[in-house]
Amino acid sequence: MADVLPDEAETLLSEVSVMAHLATCSDDRPHVAPVWYHYEDGIVSILTSGRKLANIRKNPRVALSIQKDTAGGAEWKVTMQGTAAVVEDEEEVMKAAERINPRYGADTDAYPENTLVRIEVGSGTFTRY
Repeated sequence: MADVLPDEAETLLSEVSVMAHLATCSDDRPHVAPVWYHYEDGIVSILTSGRKLANIRKNPRVALSIQKDTAGGAEWKVTMQGTAAVVEDEEEVMKAAERINPRYGADTDAYPENTLVRIEVGSGTFTRY
């Protein structure tokens, strides 16, 4: 599904370290929370726990919103909808932590309670302001 977003959006998602907001829903109750992420070839990887993870286990349909601002002015945004899959493999979790955590200034072994979730992007939009 790497062709869902334009090349410029894929490049920005891969290179710029900004917070994503993940939307999950369970029992007709939406939940939105910030997450760190790694994007590659139509797949968003996150490491998470708590309510986000519990909601994904019940309902894998999710949405993400990512926006880059400078001094309060929006530069670009990407919104994506997709299907999440929980990955329990410890080796894959460590590989994801090596890609995600340093990108946001954390040690690779930080937050060992987190679980890897991969989101296959099914649709998305990109806007440059």
